[in-house]
Amino acid sequence: MTAERQMPVLFVGHGNPMNAIEETPYVAAWRKEARVIPRPKMILCVSAHWETDGTKVTAMKSPRTIHDFYGFPEELFRVQYPASGSPDFAEKVRELAGPETLAADRSWGLDHGAWSVLRRMYPDADVPVVQLSLDRKKSPREHVVMAKKLLPFRKEGVLIIGSGNIVHNLSLLRWNDETPYPWALEFNALVTGLIREGNIDRLIDYPSLGEAFRLSIPTNEHYLPLLYALALRTPEDSLSFFADQVVLGSISMQSVRIG
Repeated sequence: MTAERQMPVLFVGHGNPMNAIEETPYVAAWRKEARVIPRPKMILCVSAHWETDGTKVTAMKSPRTIHDFYGFPEELFRVQYPASGSPDFAEKVRELAGPETLAADRSWGLDHGAWSVLRRMYPDADVPVVQLSLDRKKSPREHVVMAKKLLPFRKEGVLIIGSGNIVHNLSLLRWNDETPYPWALEFNALVTGLIREGNIDRLIDYPSLGEAFRLSIPTNEHYLPLLYALALRTPEDSLSFFADQVVLGSISMQSVRIG
């Protein structure tokens, strides 16, 4: 890969897996972002749906499409996203992060945190995709340290995407009344404000953000991909938001473009 202008970084609120096949405002927003940013040579995705002991990177030539959900229409289970992988790029990620701290994985593939978004952004599946896992043993600050190691890839045409949700509480979903809970709106607005301020230290220390945090982040795997994206922000980067809405009562679709 040759040096070029720095690629943007995205955090995408992926929400309901049905966004992979339904036409929604969020799908339209994802498509728009794909049109306005430079076309990537490679995509590196950090998804909420791949947690591991130790950090891993997919290193297979043809990652499988993982349908890691249940209770959805058969049409969704038939979806395939046949993007290629890149063992060579996976090795570059390992070298940059430190091979002793990052293992090559040849069994995972692309989970719905990755493919449900990417098939709407790049429907031809013609950009290679590699996934980086979330080490469940790392603290939020340690995840930020890992993320910062990926910064040089932005100058090599790599689109780094964090896929999760700022607010994500499945136990309190409102399927029949989508009115957002007040605490979900509060936390979404608070995090958005801190992103605008560039206050990543407070975002790392999210348990200090009040009672709304406890309900918004009962577990942190959907929040951590946001920290990966924000860790890659540089002083010259612009900042914009898209798909900003709380749905099903307790899921924030808020998404962020850095650069």
